[in-house]
Amino acid sequence: MSIPFIDLKTQYRRVADEVQQGIRAVLESGAYIGGPEVARLEERLAGYCGTRYAVGTASGTDALVMALMALSVGPGDAVFCPPFTFMATAEVVALLGATPVFVDVDPVTYNMDPAQLELAVRAVRAGDASLYPLPKNAGQLTPKAVIPVDLFGLLADYQALLSVAAKHGLFVIEDAAQAFGATLTLSGTQRRACSFGSIACTSFFPAKPLGCYGDGGMCFTDDPELLELLRSIRVHGQGRDKYENVRLGITGRLDTMQAAVLLAKFEIFPDEVRLRQEAAKRYAGLLGQIPGLTLPAVPDGSTSVFAQYSIQAETSAQRQELLERLGKASVPTSIYYPRPLHLQPAFANLGYRSGSMPVSEAVAARIFSIPMHPYLTAQTQEEIYRAMAG
Repeated sequence: MSIPFIDLKTQYRRVADEVQQGIRAVLESGAYIGGPEVARLEERLAGYCGTRYAVGTASGTDALVMALMALSVGPGDAVFCPPFTFMATAEVVALLGATPVFVDVDPVTYNMDPAQLELAVRAVRAGDASLYPLPKNAGQLTPKAVIPVDLFGLLADYQALLSVAAKHGLFVIEDAAQAFGATLTLSGTQRRACSFGSIACTSFFPAKPLGCYGDGGMCFTDDPELLELLRSIRVHGQGRDKYENVRLGITGRLDTMQAAVLLAKFEIFPDEVRLRQEAAKRYAGLLGQIPGLTLPAVPDGSTSVFAQYSIQAETSAQRQELLERLGKASVPTSIYYPRPLHLQPAFANLGYRSGSMPVSEAVAARIFSIPMHPYLTAQTQEEIYRAMAG
């Protein structure tokens, strides 16, 4: 029997009746766009995350685009992004004509390093790449926003990042595409993912901790003015009706069937988070016996939803050896992310060179991920451990 990397089939068996009832209700209502399930989901998830408002979107990428548009990010603006993440984080910045300025990550959490952000902002303001590696023409940019990414299910260091952003007058857009459900204690209060910054964004891609059966996403905010902007932007910049267009926008709506799926799956989501954390504890107990591995670290005061279980080998050679062992045992693996964004061909115009983001580059050469989902059994995890131990 093969081991799935993410077990959506077992999950579906658990929620099949509720999902089918939700989809059937949408089909019978005929409200395929903008049906009541969308508003119901927005209200429920905003309440869960601790924000005043939520706006469903067609994807996590659209959520980021809409957030940047709502904050009037565009040509001449510098937006600070980590290079060790999925393409969408920086891609949306460039699509709107702004410039991604990459900020290296912390070697333990793999999230944006606040000290490096401080240096990068100072360098852009001074137009001085000797202070921090910068893209070409950075001296002509105005620091505008920062997009911290909550990588692999763990929230970034918002205590420090929000402080740096406030000091320099930067908007914060939280990219929580991988961390819906994670928590962080900030100033003595436990807060959930999607509650940080001016706008927070998440993704409901099927492989995410809370995923739908297609593409979907959501924006979160406490600001009523941003709420109205987001709602307008997601429907072609509409004003009082769909034929009054007061600004440029996109087709960024979450469709009703995906909202119905998410409402059904959200009922079991807290339990799935618990099961993910139990699986992570079992992995830690097993894989901690293998020399040279750096296992996921969760700082005090934080919880992770373990969107992925990502391990750092001691060397790229050890990683290759472990991948080969796992392959021979038919254990699926993945590498998130083999090439940091600053070295991607799509961003060659920025002029970043190898060595400019040393932590991201070192991690990319050694990291790999193994199966992680709520339905991993202890027996399967022991099989994975034995395959890795050789």
